[in-house]
Amino acid sequence: MCGMARPRKPLLSRERIVTTALALIDAEGLAALSTRRLAAELGVSGPSLYNHFTTKDEILDAVADTVVAQVDVSTLATGVDWRAGLLDWARSYRAALAAHPHVVPFLAQGPGRRPAGLRMADAAFGGMVEAGWPPALATKVCAMVRYFVAGSALGSFARGFVDDPGAYDPADYPHLGQAHLLAEHQRRVDEGAFEAGLAALVDGLTLHHPELAPPDIEFRPRR
Repeated sequence: MCGMARPRKPLLSRERIVTTALALIDAEGLAALSTRRLAAELGVSGPSLYNHFTTKDEILDAVADTVVAQVDVSTLATGVDWRAGLLDWARSYRAALAAHPHVVPFLAQGPGRRPAGLRMADAAFGGMVEAGWPPALATKVCAMVRYFVAGSALGSFARGFVDDPGAYDPADYPHLGQAHLLAEHQRRVDEGAFEAGLAALVDGLTLHHPELAPPDIEFRPRR
């Protein structure tokens, strides 16, 4: 009689390594990722990883690029309406990063040689230049959006306040009487803050550079 066949282990691939590494980082943070720990999670020996990646940094680059590849820059890349493009890009960018906040510190270092990161940078910068922005200003705007999005995705403002009313003695903190309620309304507070800041950013650019406003936008500064 033939013995029962042993169940096959899933084949090791770059995609499986990256997916497992991202799940590990999401669960435990960047510090938890090592080739030894990753190999254990995959059920393989450490050296087998080197058939696909030569270093841990290469794995991190691939993980970061997987996250950035989810960002939609299509509206901005048309170069037609830079305001709508910046809004769509920033929202998509934040959604991708907020889903994986532990990866944000690594992504904040810039795209390096990562293809998806460079494609996003090229599309954003190219879209702004196509819309009429001088290259030097387009560079600053793209950097500004990246700083704003990364900071927003790095952590929750609302969750930074404990939900214990006793932590906010009115004698010491007379203006924080409702701070214990922030965590309960985390999504509304954090997303509202992001949207308010994003609107201020885009409106501010229009105010300072009215000559570059899209044709259907008339922005009158307040007197």
